[in-house]
This record gives sequence, structure tokens and C-alpha cells, in this order.
Amino acid sequence: MNSYFVTATGTDIGKTFCTAGLLRANPGLRAIKPLLSGYEAEKPSDSSLLLAAMGQAATAEAIAAITPWRYKAPLSPDMAAVREGQTIGYEALLGFCRAELAKGPTLIEGAGGAAVPLTEVKMTADWITDLDLPVLLVSGTYLGSISHCITTAEFLLRRGISIHTILLNESANAPVPTEETQAAIARYLPCRMFVVKRNAGLEDFKGLTL
Repeated sequence: MNSYFVTATGTDIGKTFCTAGLLRANPGLRAIKPLLSGYEAEKPSDSSLLLAAMGQAATAEAIAAITPWRYKAPLSPDMAAVREGQTIGYEALLGFCRAELAKGPTLIEGAGGAAVPLTEVKMTADWITDLDLPVLLVSGTYLGSISHCITTAEFLLRRGISIHTILLNESANAPVPTEETQAAIARYLPCRMFVVKRNAGLEDFKGLTL
């Protein structure tokens, strides 16, 4: 089992849902979400969902251990940090991730999409490149998702980033059957694809071998 970076074509596409599903289907796999904006300590968060998938209680200490950088504003990480008078230390972020990767097979879930800014000069794609990890790219099946998926994948591939699998996470009220969306994307991208059905459970995610 290897380590991967989980990113997406945009925000609220289903990265955490897919990451949690993969954790439950692959015992021994672990996950971190180093950056999180829109965080409210008293409410369930992406970090708490990942901890639950790993069979851990979502205590304040456990959340801090997998998500050291947490911000209240639901904005891109760089903007959210500035709202709190902070900046994201990029080298510290890389160091944290490398230390976690050394512990065993790990999913690193990013924040937002593949080109979301982290600092004034670094974005998620730089983060992926510097960690030298293959990507699990999460896309929806909403109207416009074909273009968003192809554009994001081409952006990553042109940067020399390897895409292990595109996870097509079925969107609510998708305009066409998911199989049609999958076929359309496949005409342009030579990437492995895996369909994540609405309300997919443990058995569904077992179909994706990591």
C-alpha cells in the first residue's frame, strides 16, 4: 500500500467523503488533513470525519494532530490565515507531511482544489510536487464537471504530477448518467477512473485498490 495526495477539481466536491471511504476500506491506511479553513471547534469537521473513519475519537488533541493549521474563515488557506493575522509556513507544512508519511501509508487530503493558493507564491500543486506523491483526483458529475475534470487533470499532468485514479463522485441531480460522464472524460484522459456512487459504503470503496 502506498501514500497518495487527495485533491479535487474544486471545493465541496467530496474529498473528505472519498478519503474516509478509502480509510474504512483499507485497514492500515491513515490520513491527515494538514490545512482546514471554515473550522469551528464546536461543530463536526472534515478532520473529525477522518478520525472517525480511522476509529479514533475527535478530541481536540486528535484533531490538532492531523490538522495543525485550522482557520475559521471559509476561504482559501492563504486568505483564511491572513484574516487571523497569520501566514502558512510552507516549509513547516512540508516537514509535517514528511514526518507523517514516514509513519506508514498515508492519504494527505488537501484543501479545496488543485490550484488553491497556500501562500503568496505556493499553491496545492506545488505542495503535491514537493512531496512527490501520486494523486487521487476527486471530481463531481454535475453540469460542467467534464471540463473541470479534464482541465484539472491536464494542469497536474503538465506539471509532471502522476494521477493514480480519478474518483468520479456522483453529484446530486446530475444531468446525465455517470457512465456517460465517465466515457466523455476517458476520451481525453488516459487515467484510471473509479465511480463513487451516491451514499457509497464500505463495500463500494473496496473496489479501489491502492
